[in-house]
Amino acid sequence: MATFVDGPVRVSVPATSANLGPGFDSLGLALSMRDELEAEVIGSGLEVEVTGTGAGEVPLDERHLVVRSMRAAFDLLGVRPSGLRLSCRNVIPHSRGLGSSSAAIVAGVVLARGLVAGGALLVDDLALFRLAARIEGHPDNVAPAFHGGFVISGRDDDFYAVSSAVDPRVEVVVFVPPTPVSTEVARGLLPATVPHADAAADAGRTALLVAALAGQPEQLLRGTRDYLHQDYRRAAMPESLALVDELRGQGVAATVSGAGPTVLSFTDAAGAAVLAARCPAGWASHHLAVDREGALLG
Repeated sequence: MATFVDGPVRVSVPATSANLGPGFDSLGLALSMRDELEAEVIGSGLEVEVTGTGAGEVPLDERHLVVRSMRAAFDLLGVRPSGLRLSCRNVIPHSRGLGSSSAAIVAGVVLARGLVAGGALLVDDLALFRLAARIEGHPDNVAPAFHGGFVISGRDDDFYAVSSAVDPRVEVVVFVPPTPVSTEVARGLLPATVPHADAAADAGRTALLVAALAGQPEQLLRGTRDYLHQDYRRAAMPESLALVDELRGQGVAATVSGAGPTVLSFTDAAGAAVLAARCPAGWASHHLAVDREGALLG
């Protein structure tokens, strides 16, 4: 019978940006902005504390996404703790297209496994990643949150994730607007079908983007051109798409981050400060590196 470790277990999980323009539901990048969480098995009950982003807004009971994810992982591990204490120190903005829900899910499953003595022998990384992807419903944010770096993911018989190289020169600046857009609203604006020519063009740009990130960042502007989703979502985030248009018109490889409304722009260390200075009034900008570590337990 599995036993639980003594004392608390800690994990940090990075923010992520999915799609990156043309890689709809398949490409994701981990970014150097991390939520930090701590969990411990206690005698009974459930205690949840949230500070930072989401404090006073997210539920502090079994509905909390980290708690739900922990419960799912405990079920996979075949154990049930007597009680749980969870503390979340959140930095990743909620409902802004930076993977806050995926970070919560990955944190939950990693914490649960970490609380079980020998948990990694019972459930390996592939099984834990697939559980996280099932909870989220798609793997494009979960994969880089779990593995770090740049990840190509999808589903055939089950979820898969393949890491790909990122040129060390590549950095990003994200522009975060003050108002959120839900993923459900953003997805609801997408058509059931798209023209074949658009699908073909998008496939080519996605392939180019992988090469651009790996070692030819001068191709990032061309490689981030999207044909499948961003323009259809314009009504939900007109200011974001206007900023994307403006930046791209000036040669900046800018895209909507995930389902939006955050705007992600690729840059390098030298150009980041100039780019960040173009942040719209009332928005927040963050100069971020590619996070190559993923979820870190300890």
